[in-house]
Amino acid sequence: MSYLLLYSTQDGQTKKIITRIAENLRRTGIECDLRDLSTVIQVNLMPYQKVMVGASIRYGHFNSALHNFVIRHQKQLNQMPTAFFGVNLTARKPEKRTPETNAYVRKFLINSPWQPDLCGVFAGALRYPRYRWLDRTMIQFIMRMTGGETDTTKEIEYTDWEQVDRFSEEFLQISCDKEPQE
Repeated sequence: MSYLLLYSTQDGQTKKIITRIAENLRRTGIECDLRDLSTVIQVNLMPYQKVMVGASIRYGHFNSALHNFVIRHQKQLNQMPTAFFGVNLTARKPEKRTPETNAYVRKFLINSPWQPDLCGVFAGALRYPRYRWLDRTMIQFIMRMTGGETDTTKEIEYTDWEQVDRFSEEFLQISCDKEPQE
C-alpha cells in the first residue's frame, strides 16, 4: 500500500509535521512518497491508495501551489481517500485548532472544489531569528495585535505533536472504499 504526502511550507514546520506523519505511517508498513507541492507540476495519483496535503499560511494565505494542485487534480482527489491540514500561528490558541474554528482552513474548505475526508489544523512555529527583517517585523506586528510572543530573539514551536500523531491514526482509518463520483 502506498500513500502520497504533499506539503507546502514557508519556513519548514509543515515539512517537519508531514515528515512526522510519514514516519508514523511507515511504522505500520505503509509506503509513503513525500513531495513538496512547489516542485510538483503534474503527478499521477492513480498508484496511490490515499493522498494527504499539508500547507502553511503566511500573511493570511496558503501558497498558490496548493490552489493550483487542487484545481488540477480535483476530480481524482474527490474520488479517493484524502486528508488536508493547515499550519498557522493562529492555531497556537487551542480554540483555533479545528477546521471549524480556524478561519484560514474554514475559508479554504468553503472555496475549494476538493472536499477532503479528513481535515486538521496544527499550530506552527515562530522562528524570529531566522526571518528576514521585513518578515520579522510584520510577524512581530501581527503577534502584538493577537496577543502573541513579540521577543524577536525567541524561537517557539507551538506544534502539538500528540495532535499530529492522532491525525496520523485518523488518516489510517479512512476507508479506501470510496465510491467514484459522477
